[in-house]
Amino acid sequence: MQGVKYKRVLLKVSGEALAGEAHRGLDFTVIQSVCQAIRTCVQMGVQVGVVIGGGNFWRGVKDGADKMQRSHADSMGMLATVMNCLAVSDALERLGVQSRVLSAVEMPKFAEYFTRDVAVRYLEEGKVVFFACGTGNPYFSTDTGAVLRGVEIEADAILMAKNVDGIYSADPNRDPTAVKFDDLTYDEVLARHLQATDTTAMTLAMDNHMTLICFALKDPENIIRVVCGEKIGTIVKED
Repeated sequence: MQGVKYKRVLLKVSGEALAGEAHRGLDFTVIQSVCQAIRTCVQMGVQVGVVIGGGNFWRGVKDGADKMQRSHADSMGMLATVMNCLAVSDALERLGVQSRVLSAVEMPKFAEYFTRDVAVRYLEEGKVVFFACGTGNPYFSTDTGAVLRGVEIEADAILMAKNVDGIYSADPNRDPTAVKFDDLTYDEVLARHLQATDTTAMTLAMDNHMTLICFALKDPENIIRVVCGEKIGTIVKED
């Protein structure tokens, strides 16, 4: 394995990825594999922050649709991210890796309240830090929450681990002619309306010169490969 390229990363994992083949709930075999990859990164000296989506339990916009007030539906989505963070944090602790769950919404019985300085202190102590509840506000996705936390902790890169192995010109599951990109700029993603992240997350990354790497979580060891600088997935950065 080559040397570490990114010394501090923010790993964004989709909630759906943790559900495995069931597509709902938690697949602890998948979680175990992800945690083993995170443990390897920590053992290599990488400081790891983690944001997990809540789509395996609840997607505010999709599941609430016009049946609920949007803010209420999004609040439920935030709670789903807390459940995911607690589950993965527990799995990491069972592997001997110390971790902390910080929440953008106060819930002292389950998680510590997020502040940037506390998060950085834990990272520097070698603990994996989970950031729950996104930005703490409705109408913002966990992708935006991931970029925000990545910027705040001054991560070297944000690792977007999803169900697709990169950014394509169209949805590869629907369009067999879709082309995968190896490198893109923020402007190209926004101008072409590519489905990498939501617009707010990509704009925030652009404004703060934050490198994004989008890759598939199907093989959790991709996390290690990306940290070591292997060309996997799609890199989004400045020219």
